[in-house]
Amino acid sequence: MKLDTGTTFIANGQLIDGTGAPPVADAVLIIRNGCISYAGDAAGAPPVPEGARRIDAKGGTIMPGLVEAHFHATYFNILALEDLDIKYPVEYVSLLASVNCRLALECGYTAARSGGCLFNCDVWLRKAIEGDLIPGPRLSPSGREICSAGGLMDWNPEFRKIGMEGLVFIVNGADDARKAVRALVKDGVEWVKTYPTGDAAAPDTNDHHTLCMTFDEMNAVVRTAHNHGMKVTGHCRATEGIKNALRAGYDTLEHGTFMDDEALEMLLARDVPVVPALYFEKASVERGPDFGLSRRVIDGHQETLDGGAESALRILRAGGRIGMGGDYGFGWNPHGDYARELTFFTKDVGFTPLETIRCATKTGAEIMGRGDEFGTLEPGKLGDVLVVDGDVVADISLLEDRQNLLAVFQGGVLKAGKLAPRGETTVMVNG
Repeated sequence: MKLDTGTTFIANGQLIDGTGAPPVADAVLIIRNGCISYAGDAAGAPPVPEGARRIDAKGGTIMPGLVEAHFHATYFNILALEDLDIKYPVEYVSLLASVNCRLALECGYTAARSGGCLFNCDVWLRKAIEGDLIPGPRLSPSGREICSAGGLMDWNPEFRKIGMEGLVFIVNGADDARKAVRALVKDGVEWVKTYPTGDAAAPDTNDHHTLCMTFDEMNAVVRTAHNHGMKVTGHCRATEGIKNALRAGYDTLEHGTFMDDEALEMLLARDVPVVPALYFEKASVERGPDFGLSRRVIDGHQETLDGGAESALRILRAGGRIGMGGDYGFGWNPHGDYARELTFFTKDVGFTPLETIRCATKTGAEIMGRGDEFGTLEPGKLGDVLVVDGDVVADISLLEDRQNLLAVFQGGVLKAGKLAPRGETTVMVNG
């Protein structure tokens, strides 16, 4: 991924640095050779270098690029999970995924951590993005997911005599779990995604169902992954499943929905980040009926939404870390709506705007293991920057509309936004 070798001078806006600090009202940001060289009050800024590109923030907001911490590039706005393994071949899935990556960048998401990807496409998407073959967020891939037989992602009945080769590894026991991780090692993933617990959307493995993976299987995944320098995360809703994941040494938790006091203490002791992915639940409750979701499933999503919101707020207030990622890629929760998650956490869950932005920038970069490279606007970090038309602290929902993005910089390169040389937009259609 190329860095801009010139100098960009951005002024006339408030600066939110992503650390949670109060905004700087009249600020300047300077990007030189792809990295931030100054971020602060205009009064203390160095002179504008001759020949520098000047960007007028128009009284709006200068802030870090957003990080989508639960990104499904190969979820193509499906109507049911079953669509993922029967609908399209890998060639078309790859094309759809590249469109989703471009869309994410145009929405201001300059980085993303994969939450599972068909056919390990995210490994190759990362290579294509870093080689400037396609536009997209800096990507941390996870590839195919791991689930025990009979778990949430194992829906094909035995009489069909087919597996889940493109989507997940189905494991029976610790040896199978180790074998699955080793297969991912060979393809170059960074994260191993697992399914320790159930979900409201599944008839036989609901939100309180823990035994989608045994502790021995989870422990085998972690030991093998860590031995190869990879990290492990898991779809963890049930309370005991959360505790099992923490005991096994998981590096993050997806959802962390029903968290009691003991689980919270364990989480804080290890400083494990959680990505609640709650806007999916809100969209499921509000729009699910239009897509044929049953009353039982919608009631399950409501329970998940209530429990997840309570847990997320408790975690944050107790000093824990929360990442933002909305599980997008379903018909009622489509790609392109990413920033609705930020509005929801601010207006419904109870985070302040600056807390939400910190979660969506600094914490997201930390989850990716790249907190020293991007996620905040500090000298020395990569020039991954948004310039937003308006006051994001006063109205965080401004981030929902791409038309409010004046500029999206990645490594100092102007990639999207109204000021970009090519301002066309991409619209993801339902498969």
